[in-house]
Amino acid sequence: MAVVAGHGAVVQTASGDLRGDTEGGIGVWRGVPYAAQPVGQRRFLGPGPLEPWSGVRDALEHGPLPPQTKSFVGGGRDDPKVRDEACLTLTVWSPDTTGSLPVMVWIPGGAFVYGAGQFQLYNGSRLAANGNVVVVNVTYRIGVFGGFELGDLGEGFDDNLALRDQIAALRWVRDNIAAFGGDPDQVTVFGESAGATSVLALLASPAADGLFHRAIAQSPALPLIADREVRAARAHEFLARLGVSAAEVKGLPQRQLRRAAGVLQMKSSSMTPTLAYGLTHGTDLLPRHPVDAARSGRLARMPLIIGTNSHEASMFAWTKPPMLPTTRSSVDAYFARVAPDAKDPVLQAYPDYPRRRALIDLGSDVMFGGPAWAFADAYSTHAPTRMYRFDHFGLSLRVLGLGATHGSEIVHVQHSYASFIGRKLHPLGRRLQPSVGRRMQRAWLDFAHADGIDEADWPVYETGRRRTRLILTARDVVAEDPDAVRRTAWALLY
Repeated sequence: MAVVAGHGAVVQTASGDLRGDTEGGIGVWRGVPYAAQPVGQRRFLGPGPLEPWSGVRDALEHGPLPPQTKSFVGGGRDDPKVRDEACLTLTVWSPDTTGSLPVMVWIPGGAFVYGAGQFQLYNGSRLAANGNVVVVNVTYRIGVFGGFELGDLGEGFDDNLALRDQIAALRWVRDNIAAFGGDPDQVTVFGESAGATSVLALLASPAADGLFHRAIAQSPALPLIADREVRAARAHEFLARLGVSAAEVKGLPQRQLRRAAGVLQMKSSSMTPTLAYGLTHGTDLLPRHPVDAARSGRLARMPLIIGTNSHEASMFAWTKPPMLPTTRSSVDAYFARVAPDAKDPVLQAYPDYPRRRALIDLGSDVMFGGPAWAFADAYSTHAPTRMYRFDHFGLSLRVLGLGATHGSEIVHVQHSYASFIGRKLHPLGRRLQPSVGRRMQRAWLDFAHADGIDEADWPVYETGRRRTRLILTARDVVAEDPDAVRRTAWALLY
């Protein structure tokens, strides 16, 4: 039974008291700081300790979004509009502040360029209500202030700021979530796209050890992780473009910094698969690329769900970005840069090439499918792993010719059918939740409850059979190695 009913639920955290609100019987605390804000001399440094406060602090309004341009993900009128570098906050939803409930920590995606935990698309209230869990949405630094690597510029610049923010948020959860009715020993971290990439990086980061106990990676984009040498070269190119010394960078206007980094992002998009924004391996925080860490067993070992959507690249094909090759010319350019000798054997896995569907499949596998299969194969030898392929798409996506495009599963996991994107994808979802959403959310919640998934419904993934759950419109089925030909082809690169 929820005990947060009524306005003004107050909880006691390690830093001070927080006053939240109640919506639909679920307690919600917004704009909760989890670290010192990275402003002034803290710009480009890892998150510092949170200063305590006296009295009761209101947690009724969202904190600002990280600096970013507009995106369709946050296009609804209920989404926050204020943007500021002082963005290290989170949102908590709880059905019972006296409980000891499983905790689900959401890390939003957006290619380390866009995104924030405050968007209505990621509203965790239905997860909390339907699953009797505490949900925490994290907002972390992105773009030039968090997703652009400047760690090699020397003192005053820490590496992997986005990942450092996420780890700071998880430490806050460990130390404070009991006050909201959550169990710090039952934490599931889940995310999509760059958020899922972060989930796999957290598995490979020694600093995150013990902070979570289960993980879900929805459409991870592992090519967003580059080695330190590549990142260092771009950092110094960034300085040259600005025409300043490293010591002067912290004092430059936000617009000037964002513009210079944006130019390098555009330049890097023609140097696939590594973009200017992303995470960096070869550092103390992230010693190895997650795939290499999984192959060597040098990462955390815990139950994992990992999967992709069947038409990941269809949305990107509209703008034809080089890092997701969906045209003959961009495919030729991709293999010329990355692996010329692999081009012919890989293309044999797409017998309809260069028809549109084959191009979409190939672009999907460059960024999502190939790396995900490689990680699942390696990780499943160390810990229980479940793999899925999301195949459902409703009428709206069918009319647009997009199919099960990148990110289209989120509304079904979160049941955020009332959000701007939810209304576009499933206009009737607020009144009649599609069965695919009920099944998918239930599976995620069962997993968070001590991995309570029935083995008969979703068997573990092992390299001998590679059993994968296909999430369809009317029902789910389990298939053995459903993308065997493509997976085998991409093993040449990954």
